[in-house]
Amino acid sequence: MGDPTPEKENGPIVPVGRRSAPRLRLSLPAQLVAVEKVHTCILLNLSRTGAQVAILDAMREGEGAILRCGVINHFAIVTRTEFGLNALEFDEPLTDQIVLEIRRYHENFEEREKRALIETARKWVTGDTDDDRAI
Repeated sequence: MGDPTPEKENGPIVPVGRRSAPRLRLSLPAQLVAVEKVHTCILLNLSRTGAQVAILDAMREGEGAILRCGVINHFAIVTRTEFGLNALEFDEPLTDQIVLEIRRYHENFEEREKRALIETARKWVTGDTDDDRAI
């Protein structure tokens, strides 16, 4: 009878295709902070090893930037650009905890935005301001 775990002899199993980690599909506002400009973008998917963002401004392959969204504040390199989409690879993988936190952030994002809009409207209607200019 053969060994039930032959991959131990041959080393670790190498992932097939471009993905080295599963992706979490999202739609969150984010920023890419590059040397020349801070780009506003939409974080479309995320994994421990990289992300995909939709961005209006073109970025070059090989260009580095810091991705900021929720608890994410990680340096990444643009590995692929096409039709306003940029694939990013993190210089250091995200932790599972960060990915789970972004998942929670995404699940509650719409409700938080709705509450903030209602609060802004309430303050406008009541004349309640937080600044001293209303004196």
